[in-house]
Amino acid sequence: MIPEMLLIVAVTAGLGLLVALAGLGAMRLLRERSIGVMLAVVVVVTVVATVGGIVAVTLKMIIEGTSRDIVLSVVAVGGLVGLGVATVLSRRVVAASRGLVDAVHAVSASGEFTPPEGLPAELGTIAGSLDRAYRRLRLGHERERALESARRELVAWVSHDLRTPLAGMRAMAEALEDGVVADPETVGRYHRQIRLEVDRLSGMVDDLFELSRIHAGTLRLSRVRIGLGDLVADALAGVEQLARDRGVRLTGEADPVVPVQADAAELSRALRNLVVNAIRHTPGDGAVVVRVSAEDGVARLSVADCCGGIPADDLPRVFDVAFRGEAARTPRADGTGAGLGLAIARGIVEAHEGTIGVVNSGPGCRFEIRLPLSA
Repeated sequence: MIPEMLLIVAVTAGLGLLVALAGLGAMRLLRERSIGVMLAVVVVVTVVATVGGIVAVTLKMIIEGTSRDIVLSVVAVGGLVGLGVATVLSRRVVAASRGLVDAVHAVSASGEFTPPEGLPAELGTIAGSLDRAYRRLRLGHERERALESARRELVAWVSHDLRTPLAGMRAMAEALEDGVVADPETVGRYHRQIRLEVDRLSGMVDDLFELSRIHAGTLRLSRVRIGLGDLVADALAGVEQLARDRGVRLTGEADPVVPVQADAAELSRALRNLVVNAIRHTPGDGAVVVRVSAEDGVARLSVADCCGGIPADDLPRVFDVAFRGEAARTPRADGTGAGLGLAIARGIVEAHEGTIGVVNSGPGCRFEIRLPLSA
């Protein structure tokens, strides 16, 4: 009995191995064909191996007559059913994969991807991944278009801001050269005005260079552990004369110890831009208050002014490049303000993994910088 069982196992194992090798060879040859064809090959290999083993065993057992016919009929029907199910399943998988391919081909220029319904789990996962990828592409394209629009506006606005003072400087220089003005008072006034315009243009060029470094991702920070209180004191000292000239009260309030890891020069520039912006928009006898505090592992640096508030429609655009809250690009009386300071401040803060925002508060608005506290 045992030798016969070993013989049966050997026969079925041998047939199964031969069929499996033939199936692997077929799958290797068809590896670039449809997944449905490969699935059909797997089912055919399984059915043929099973049917072949049963037939071999049946013949070995020398079953004759009606019994053998019944066994062979059952095996044949089972094999046909397996092949039929494999055909239907493979066609369904092929149809689903073609539907997914058609959905990819149907993606519009806007990047809208609509995955087909009723996909198998694996293809559904692929469709979900494609949907997320197309969504990221759409966001990237939208950001690229926004940056391109901002770049064009910046070029147009800066061209105007450069052309106006250059035209004035040229007129004054020609007047001095031709001797149109000769009295010492007028000559001195022209020299002072030319110097003022040169300083303004130099500041604008510096801002443009800083902004280009931020947008190009080439801004390199030398971070050290600093206290925001000291940073505020230095920044207020640098703009004290401007506040005094405009009649604005300038005060600072800081917690004793608020340490952060930051580039002192760059963060000081961002803070100075905020304070200068607040001073310029605060009327005489108004106040600008700079506060430093720490809460829940976050350092908060706020600049509050008395500008009268920012229109709700302009709040989302405050940090846009070259935005000045007005349509005209006429140079201001103080010869400053190209609309780049707040954009630079945002870029510097974001380079420090921080956030910056603005809200209307009290008699004016409040700009707030949030940075991670240093351990």
